[in-house]
Amino acid sequence: MDPIVALDQVEVDYPDRGRALGPFSFSVAPGEIVALVGPSGSGKSTALRLLAGLEGPTGGSLRRDLGRGETSVVFQAPTLAPWLSAQANVALPLELSGMPKHEAHAQAGLALDRVGLAAARSARPAQLSGGMAMRVSLARALATGPKLLLLDEPFAALDEITRRTLADDVLKLWAQSRPAIVFVTHSVEEAAYMAARVVVMTRGPGRIAGEISIPGELPRPQAFRATPGFRQAAEDISTCLAQDAGDVR
Repeated sequence: MDPIVALDQVEVDYPDRGRALGPFSFSVAPGEIVALVGPSGSGKSTALRLLAGLEGPTGGSLRRDLGRGETSVVFQAPTLAPWLSAQANVALPLELSGMPKHEAHAQAGLALDRVGLAAARSARPAQLSGGMAMRVSLARALATGPKLLLLDEPFAALDEITRRTLADDVLKLWAQSRPAIVFVTHSVEEAAYMAARVVVMTRGPGRIAGEISIPGELPRPQAFRATPGFRQAAEDISTCLAQDAGDVR
């Protein structure tokens, strides 16, 4: 299956801090879930911005087989407009794309239903817990029906129980429409739980230290974290992270 987005030997250089990424080759197939894991400064968020089309590489090539509105990004902070209700926040990108307001709000309501926030449509961001605000961000990202969903450490500021609940929520939402998902995380266990493939990056400038395929079906069955396959995958990711930088390819 042809990838929907591909980076081929890309490099990203910044005038103030030199090379941030590369050479780095990476592709994502339709419906695939991939995690990017690596130390701080390894270029994970830079790679995500390239995949989103928010910036271009200094060297190498970037190919995106995606149209307008087919990519959605969820950041670590929910980035909700504080003066708008949850439903209006979700409807905003739909309205900006030209959809009539009444239709955008109806679609936004359905998206909030999907993430379990039907009762919070009129709530303002200040009235929402951290987990609820992140669900609104997910609803906003999914409302446009993206083919590619990019998540930049979306659960980093949340407690462990909420993180685990949202991980399951994302996988359930993925099962409904099967967008490709690429997410950045510092959590080895989160990567092993949510992704079918984990790409481990080196210290900056980020390159690929290794790739680990995670066994088992998605969404994950109950008690998946207790299985030998999950434990071994988490150990393999940790080992790859710890390996000497001279082993990169």
